[in-house]
Amino acid sequence: MLDRPKASRSLPKVLSVQQVETLLSVVDTSTPIGKRDAALFEMIYSCGLRISEACTLLVDNLHLNEQLVMVCGKGDKERIVPFGEAAKKKLEAYLDDGRPDLVGRKVVREVFVNYKGDPISRKGVWKRFQELEALSGVTSKVHTLRHSFATHLLAGGADLRSVQELLGHSDLATTQIYTHVDDNQLSAYHKKYFPGHE
Repeated sequence: MLDRPKASRSLPKVLSVQQVETLLSVVDTSTPIGKRDAALFEMIYSCGLRISEACTLLVDNLHLNEQLVMVCGKGDKERIVPFGEAAKKKLEAYLDDGRPDLVGRKVVREVFVNYKGDPISRKGVWKRFQELEALSGVTSKVHTLRHSFATHLLAGGADLRSVQELLGHSDLATTQIYTHVDDNQLSAYHKKYFPGHE
């Protein structure tokens, strides 16, 4: 008996670095919620987090000085992910000036909270992201930030195994899809700059 050919997986949509910056730049950081959004979406992008991972991120697992975060992923698998200076600054602004106003006297273990001071829900993250989409004019999904993180890392020269570790993929084949995204981009650049030489 012949095996059926595997259906090809559709390639994830990816934003350019400029589009990510445009999206994140529309956050109004003058309010506690704005400070939270700035830190939340920066962390999702710069750590390649799933929405569920961002929602369940614990204050105890955040190591600001070392710029590392311990993430609890699918199947309760833990991984340590580094984050950059931009994420550190946004986290500090939120933890010092935004989160205390939202949490009040409550003891909440999760980093990101809603306007009532309770842990933010996936739906809450999704809703806020839609508002940023509308303001920035960048059409996207929250998960696209994770795809963009992986693609930008590979485009910058990171090796596949490292990206697999950072994303928390158990199977390297899952991570390999991002190499195809990059191939497509390279192909598009080639066509643009070398017309007639395909």
